[in-house]
Amino acid sequence: MTAPFVTPWQIRCALLLREEIALLDLRHEAAFATGHPLFAANMAANRIALEAEIRLPRKDVPIVVYDAGEGLVSQAADRLQALGYSNVRQLGGGLGAWQAAGYEVFQDVNSYAKAFGELVESRRHTPSLPAGEVAALIARKANIAVLDVRRFDEYATMNIPGSVSVPGAELVLRAGSIAPDPETTIIVNCAGRTRSIIGTQSLINAGIANKVVALRNGTIGWTLASQQLEHGADRRGGIGPSEEAKTRAREVAYRAGVRHVGVEEARALEAQRHRTLYRFDVRDAEEYAEGHIAGFRHYPGGQLVQEIDMAAPVRGARILLTDDKGSRADMTASWLAQMGFETYALDGGYDGPLEIGPPKLLPKPDPSHRYRRPYEGTDVDAGAMQAYLDWEYGLVEQLRRDATHGFFVI
Repeated sequence: MTAPFVTPWQIRCALLLREEIALLDLRHEAAFATGHPLFAANMAANRIALEAEIRLPRKDVPIVVYDAGEGLVSQAADRLQALGYSNVRQLGGGLGAWQAAGYEVFQDVNSYAKAFGELVESRRHTPSLPAGEVAALIARKANIAVLDVRRFDEYATMNIPGSVSVPGAELVLRAGSIAPDPETTIIVNCAGRTRSIIGTQSLINAGIANKVVALRNGTIGWTLASQQLEHGADRRGGIGPSEEAKTRAREVAYRAGVRHVGVEEARALEAQRHRTLYRFDVRDAEEYAEGHIAGFRHYPGGQLVQEIDMAAPVRGARILLTDDKGSRADMTASWLAQMGFETYALDGGYDGPLEIGPPKLLPKPDPSHRYRRPYEGTDVDAGAMQAYLDWEYGLVEQLRRDATHGFFVI
């Protein structure tokens, strides 16, 4: 069965009007990273059976599939329709038609989260220090705390010497324990730029007393400055005063327009079948495994902000977050709301029956089809790292040219 055609202009209109749309790039990730529309989500044609029902929970959501001339569309549309998706269309002319219409294509993966991070830094002038200055502070044992906001496995692979692992959504919850002295300068780092900008601005938005800065360009900048990294570290931050963190995070969420709902109101959201609703538990994997609310998929908060195109490929969807301590859901929701999602945080729900068991993970793609990030591993070419930074620096201007994003920054 041939899927009906839509034009690039129709897709652009849907994005500007905040209508629900899942624009799916059917190529493998390595090809997807060479260029795609801002809000396209990668779902390789041969992974539809594995991914679609998890990533596209509403069977009548508008789906538009495309490729770059590889001939993937017809079979992919058939696969989606066989799974029960009833509103599948194809982009007439594929990626080439999008470009011919004069519309922007964005390189890399998680592109719109990265572009959003650059916009945050541009609008809020998020403070940062270059690697050389941070290295000098470490060398003279200055009153600083370096907080690494990446996943723990990334941190363990390579980290700034002396840094502590505090994945992004945990920052407001844990910073008070790691740096109880308000005179301690907190330095936030990731591998490149996005998560350190969002992490730094999270603490600033939450109004903590400490001076907070980002390590400019993360471990990439550190490596390019010929500084040494640690390997195999296992330092994790403890939890600070959780009620204070909850109060601070709730205020940030309020400013961003996040809506708080109780259990019955959440059920009412779930009952509205005409809208896509993503439900995410943003705690760490161990907490989730010990007991989670049924129907909530695990996705730690900092990674959810960075990987929102992977987690929630339906642009215009609703997102409901849960966290038994509150602050992680509120801080994560605050960023997703600024990225243009209709975002909710669940109050309560943990006093009833909970499901036990680890997160369900999607099988990893064939490594030969995966895009090698210029900020992962320890053997990346310096030229590739610098080119990646140069690309990130240009994202704010590319957002301006594209003009579909609808982001705002509190």
